[in-house]
Amino acid sequence: MANVNGNASKIKLYTNHSCPWAHRAHIVLKELGLEYDEVIIDLDKPREAWYLEINPRGLVPTIDIDGEIITESGIVAQFLADKYPSHLLPASTEGALARARINFFVDAWFSKAGSFWFQIMMKDTEEEKEKLGADFVSIVGKEIEPLLKNAEPFFGGSKKVTLAEALTAPFILRIYALAKHGFLPQSIISGFDALPNFSKWAAEVVKQESVTYIWDDATISRTQKKVESLRAQKAGSK
Repeated sequence: MANVNGNASKIKLYTNHSCPWAHRAHIVLKELGLEYDEVIIDLDKPREAWYLEINPRGLVPTIDIDGEIITESGIVAQFLADKYPSHLLPASTEGALARARINFFVDAWFSKAGSFWFQIMMKDTEEEKEKLGADFVSIVGKEIEPLLKNAEPFFGGSKKVTLAEALTAPFILRIYALAKHGFLPQSIISGFDALPNFSKWAAEVVKQESVTYIWDDATISRTQKKVESLRAQKAGSK
């Protein structure tokens, strides 16, 4: 297998295409042009012993690169970006500054806004969903919109996908797809449309080949089934 530096590396990715966290690794591998072998892990069943020996947590993604095991999606993505300097994360001093800004952006997304879409789906009534949806749009407008003022079209003025997109795109894609299929309020999308920086950035993110090449609309129904199962468990525990 050839990597972006012309060196040979054997990469095996343990993944599941419906998992947004594993999706991060796919985006990075695609953007770097790295070839890899893929092993699909069934997340609907208890993990088999052989996989728990590879990753005791039983989560995806995991990569095996030349016999070294790397786990956790953010760590996998950062490792690959560090190992193969590219447009995802520039090298040297410029890379250090870019990394700091990207890390702040990604942290802002996940600490302030990232969990809203799932919380909204867990609500029982449309009124509750609409209210939380409005809160979601407000938070994105306050916390994320200003950080995208220089997106041209990607984070920090990059013309190509950066690590900021690689780490958030699986969730951006799902939010738009869930709203399209009626599982999230359409008011969220109309609210995003009123945010010029975010809406322009998101529109570019969700159409990138590295983001969409493993995407299957069946992921939406699987996500809905998971939510319904969790809601049933929550109702049963009351």
